Amino acid sequence: MKRRDFMHASLIGGASLVLSGCRRDEKENIYGINFNKGKKTKLTLATSWPAAFPIMGTGIENFAKRCLDLSGGTLDIKIYSKDILVPALQVFDATSSGQIDAFHSGVYYWKGKNSAFSIFGGVPLRHTSEEMMTWMDFGGGYELWREMYDRFNLYPHIGGTTGPQMGGWFKKEIKSLDDLQGLKIRMPGIGGEVLQRLGATPVLLAAAEIYTALERGLIDASEWVGPYLDNMMGFPKIAPYYYKGWHEPGSVLEITFNKQKWGKLSNEHRAIIEAAASEMNTKINEEFRYKNALAFDELEEKINLREFSSEIMDAIKVALDQVLKDEAQKNPDFKRVLQSHENFYKLNKKWDDISTKHFLNIRS
Repeated sequence: MKRRDFMHASLIGGASLVLSGCRRDEKENIYGINFNKGKKTKLTLATSWPAAFPIMGTGIENFAKRCLDLSGGTLDIKIYSKDILVPALQVFDATSSGQIDAFHSGVYYWKGKNSAFSIFGGVPLRHTSEEMMTWMDFGGGYELWREMYDRFNLYPHIGGTTGPQMGGWFKKEIKSLDDLQGLKIRMPGIGGEVLQRLGATPVLLAAAEIYTALERGLIDASEWVGPYLDNMMGFPKIAPYYYKGWHEPGSVLEITFNKQKWGKLSNEHRAIIEAAASEMNTKINEEFRYKNALAFDELEEKINLREFSSEIMDAIKVALDQVLKDEAQKNPDFKRVLQSHENFYKLNKKWDDISTKHFLNIRS
């Protein structure tokens, strides 16, 4: 066959193959063609954050823009800040019922639905952000998370990680276990349960409610995230003591979809969402690290930085072990997730101790 005839035949054959593929399944983007061109999909997503709230709020807004850009304008996700469509801490239920299509929030807010969910949000004195992401992707975390959210008609993705959080702002100095007795502190998740065992009273509040509650004495202390957002919220003005953290070494945010809505999306749109969510996760984690470093550099000379005593930390470790053990006995889901989480923790700790921990110890 002459070269000209061969090229002509190849072009006709290739075109036939593409057309055949298009006819077979318009949702399968196996030839790199935008099959959604001209078929616009609109989704509604509600958050637990105020409008344009730094890092978390702007992060989800950038995510929506990336989805629109990557899809060539065919995937339009409309972001609604807290209380516009639904209250901040009702986004889980609203997405589960199909009232909205998706939400962006913190996983530990939903431990009342199933205590196992608190592990996906992060466990005190355990995985850092990097370790949490590794457990999710390679240690079985995602499979368990999606299996349990499936019961609520939900399909979750990691939607950001905060890095290590601080221990909170306190109106009075915490010198001993006695100072925790009756202390009202805003602290969600397992960390709040641990302090409750030690005599404190944990309170669950959305971001916008914390400052007022602390200022008016409705609570005595509050953790939030880290120096950047904490300073922006104004906490140094009303609570003079800032404690180093223990309860959230790498908290996970989520971007979660109604399962039925997710199933109706094209393969292309699902792939775009997954790629944009992964990008958002990385950028949120990096932005937290950078801006916390900048903020602490400015705050260091102006705040009373404290560290919980060895007596308090020893009691926290004992209480944490008991909380985990008790919940595992009550809830089979919690037991399964905790076992997976702890298996990776033990596996990774050996390597981490001789690599990352060793390096951090010697580099200073």
